[in-house]
Amino acid sequence: MASLSIRKLEDDTLQRLRIRAALHQVSMEEEVRRILRQAVMPPTRLGSLAVTYFGEEGVELELPQREVYEPVSFDA
Repeated sequence: MASLSIRKLEDDTLQRLRIRAALHQVSMEEEVRRILRQAVMPPTRLGSLAVTYFGEEGVELELPQREVYEPVSFDA
C-alpha cells in the first residue's frame, strides 16, 4: 500500500480532524483514510439506490386520481 504525507495542514483543521476521529473512536490516520475513501467513491446510481431502499421487488404505490381540466378557450 502507498503512503501519503500532508504538509502545511492548518492547526484548526488538524484539531477538527482529531475531534472527528475521537467521535468515531478511531485513530486520526484511520479517520483520514475513511474521509479519502468516501471522497473518491463513485456516485451511487439512482436505480441502485432505489433497490437498496425498496428491494428487487419494488413497492406498490396508490396514486391519487387526477382531475381532468377543460382546456382554456381564448375565443370571445
